[in-house]
Formats: sequence, C-alpha cells, structure tokens
Amino acid sequence: MSQEVRRYRTDEEVDFVIVGSGAAGGVLAKELSTAGFSVVVLEQGPYLRPYQFAHDELGDFFTGGLIGTLADHPHSWRQRPEDEAVPASLMPQLFYAKAVGGSSLHFAANYWRFRPVDFRERSLLGPISGSSLVDWPLTYEELEPYYTKVDWEVGVSGAPGPGDPARSRPYPTPPMHTKSAGMLMARGARALGWTSAPAPVAILSRPHNGRAACINCGYCWGHGCEVGAKSSTLASMIPVAEATGNCEIRDRSVVHRIEVDARDRVRRVVYLDPDGVEQGQRAKAVVLAANGAETPRLLFLSETSRHPDGLANSSGKVGKNLMFNTNVGTIGVFPEPLNEYKGIKASQVVMDFYDTDPARGFYGGGGIDARSSVGHLFFAMFEGLHPDEPSWGPEFKSRMARTYTRHASFAGHGTSLPRERNTISLDPELKDAWGRAAVRVTYEDHPDDIALMRFLQARALDLLEAAGAEEAWGPPVGTQTISAHFLGTCRMGDDPAESVVDRYHRSHDIPNLFICDGSSLVTSGRGQPTMTIQALAFRAGEHIAGFARRGEI
Repeated sequence: MSQEVRRYRTDEEVDFVIVGSGAAGGVLAKELSTAGFSVVVLEQGPYLRPYQFAHDELGDFFTGGLIGTLADHPHSWRQRPEDEAVPASLMPQLFYAKAVGGSSLHFAANYWRFRPVDFRERSLLGPISGSSLVDWPLTYEELEPYYTKVDWEVGVSGAPGPGDPARSRPYPTPPMHTKSAGMLMARGARALGWTSAPAPVAILSRPHNGRAACINCGYCWGHGCEVGAKSSTLASMIPVAEATGNCEIRDRSVVHRIEVDARDRVRRVVYLDPDGVEQGQRAKAVVLAANGAETPRLLFLSETSRHPDGLANSSGKVGKNLMFNTNVGTIGVFPEPLNEYKGIKASQVVMDFYDTDPARGFYGGGGIDARSSVGHLFFAMFEGLHPDEPSWGPEFKSRMARTYTRHASFAGHGTSLPRERNTISLDPELKDAWGRAAVRVTYEDHPDDIALMRFLQARALDLLEAAGAEEAWGPPVGTQTISAHFLGTCRMGDDPAESVVDRYHRSHDIPNLFICDGSSLVTSGRGQPTMTIQALAFRAGEHIAGFARRGEI
C-alpha cells in the first residue's frame, strides 16, 4: 500500500533536489527515493493526468500542448558562431516537453541499445577532422546490466535482432505487432539481401508491472498516452517514487539558479513557484536532469564571481559538443491501403548499416525504421506530398485522400559527430516568460553527417522500391534545423580539463552537483538515445546513493 506523499519545507534540507522529471530525472527520482533518501523533483511544466492527454495534433505541436508555446519558451538558432541567431517563429525548433515525465511523454518510444562500437569509435577510427570525437570512459559491458533494468523496470517490448549486442536477460514482453509498413520493409530487405527485425519499443505489447498494453490508437509521437502503455517516466517511474513517501514532485516550478557557498558546494536551488514567487529549496546534493539544452542553460544562469563562465565549467566544455543525431525521411506510396496512422509509429528496423564502413568515404552509420508520418497535419504541411505536387486546391485534396492511407515512411537515423563549435548558449537579448535568458542554438552538421543522411536516404529509397512502392521520394538533405535530441553538452570523461562530469556523473568542479541526462553522452549513438540516457540514470542513481550512504557527498 502506498504511503502519503510527503511535503517538504523549502528551509528543510532534503537529501536530493532533482531538476527535471523526464527520461533521466524520473529514473533518478525512483532510484534515490526507493533507496530511502528524501527527494524533491522540480519540473517547470504541469503534472498532467492521463485523462488530460488529447489526440490534438494542432494543439500539441503548434499552440502549446506538451511542448509549450514560443511566447513562453522562445529560443533562437544560428548555423555558425558568426551568424546572427534568429528566434524560432512557426513552431519550436527545440522539440521537448515541459510537463512531469518530460519528453518521455511524447516520444515515439524507439528503444535501441547502443552497441559496443558506440563507446570506442575514437580508438577504432582515429581522429576525424572538424570533430571532437572521443571515447567514452565506460564500455557497453559496464552499462549492460542497466540497459536490462530499463527493459524490465521502464518496460520495453522486443526480440533480439541480427547484430544486437549481448544481453543478460530477455525482453519482458514480446514485440509489438508488425504493421503494414513493417511487413513491406521486411519484403524489401529480403529482396535486397539485407536483414530486418521487429523494432524494440518502450511500449507494452502485453500488461507488465501493473500497466496496460497498447490499444493501438496511433497517437504516440507528439502526444501523451492515456492508458499508460507507453513507458514514460510518468507511467513507469514517478508512481514508484511517490509511493515510497520520500519523493515530492513540484510541478510548474521554474528553476533559474543553483546557489553555491564559499566552499563551492551547492546549497540551494532557486525557482519560481506556480504563483511566480521566488522559492529556494535547500539540499545536500543536486542532480540536473533537465535535458541537453536546459541543463547547460541553467549552469550558465548560475554564474558567480568564482564561476564567471557558469557552474561546473572550469573546462569550458559546458554547452559545447552539441549533437542531434542525424535523421532523414522518405515517403513511398503503395497500390493498396496501408492505414499506417493506426498503431505504434515504428514496428520494423534494418540495421545492416550500423557500423562505420571506411569504403563509404565518411564516418557514421545507423538504422532505418518503417514508420508512418506523424499525422494528417504534418503529412500535409511538411513531408507527405511530392514537392512537385500542388499544396492547395482540389488536386491537393485528392492526392491527400489517396496518399495518406497508402503511404509508408522509411526513416534513417544515425550518428552525429560532436563539434565544439556546435553549442547551447544564452541568447543575449531574448527572454522567456519568467525573465530567464533564452536558449541560443548554434548548430551545423559535420560534412560526414550530411553524407550519412544522403546514404541512409538512398538505402531507404532502395527498400521502398524493392518493397513495391509505386513512387518514392525524400526531401532534400541539408544541415538540420530542428531536433528532439540534445546530446553531449556536459560530456562525461575522466579528464577534468576535457569534460564536465566524471564517469559517475559527478561534476568535476562541485562535488555535490551531479548531471545526468542527454548532455552527459559522449557520442550520439545511432539515432535513438533515450534508452542509453535511462541506462546511465539507473547506473548514476546506484552510485550516487552509494556516495550518500558512505558520506562522500
């Protein structure tokens, strides 16, 4: 039987304050509270209940929804450091949720493990011009037990596929049913002599851990799951944390500063409560898990005379080495209805091109998944119709009516090289609704990233043709200007001069400040980083709890 959730006073020193409740923050809240520690989680967005999730494409993408409005959460973008940053206008270019559960609420739930190669490519390949590629201080083998914890505690459905790394335990639930596009991908792969496998997803194919199975409503990506079958931290981790009686979730709490004392120890997290009143929660230690954009932003906002470049930034690496993962789409139109708008987004994958192949002439690799377009609105506006077709009028309407139900999207997802020139920083002029300096993105894909996107798009078109598409196309490939993945901006490493946190996610500069989210990643993996972020969070929670028990914080 669950205990009543305790409410902590702000002047009461809790063991841990966690900033962010998403993929990493939710796991850390569960791990530290079940270990017996007092935990306060500060989340800038609301605490929504499943009945509040709507199948509203317009609302969720353009007028607030889970990601908030640009009026409240503005940000700016530029390609190179010498360019002027331009504020986002039509829709967010940094696509992440502001709500309890974070972006685990609206992700498509593709859950690929990294493979051993992802952790040691610098040693295998040597330096790459124009990149700051380095090895991880960890190996796949060290992280594997925590990947398995994600499978079983968060909830992942799947079956081992060709080339998958070793695992210590099978998936807890079998793969989701293969949809029409998945069957066509399998057909195309066989014709080309390639291999395919069911896509592993953080969506339950059967009831697990007291949660219901997927009802195949089709509103996964961009929307919350009203039945809790998608394994967001709101569904899988937060309830366990709250049931301990040790964890308090404070929603609509906008953090704007981490305060340190003269001994360089974090003492207080300062935030604005739902009424806009400034509060400060005292803590023995703080864990930043706000994502790879918000975490460096908060470190910069917390600068002091002793830390003029922001907290935890003696290396100068905070905000640098931003990676997005490469992402490229295709559309194929088939003679028969596929009705891909039903069910989960991705049900089949081809991983034949995972490893870097020097014969290709560029760094990088990835996978291709079979998926549907996001929805009617996105299909019509951005990706569904051939660029030579009309975008308005009777012919447009006719093409939409036929193409939407007969289309499949084979999408390539791959590596993104770290570059110090790609950064998250503070915009010098733009402010958010709470008066905080807005995030400024500086990002330009490495030439090898562009080459990889073109390669994966060409292979996806090969698959569509081999599967029997009547016509197939893909958008022009260029540097990316929107992303839901923000990686590497507080990278992990053994050398304090070259990294922000150590192998246990402790800041090199401030012993009771920990950072664990996408910013900790050293390389980007092959396009689906969330499972690795959560495996790292399980590992970090275990070690941080050990430090606390031994009095090392």
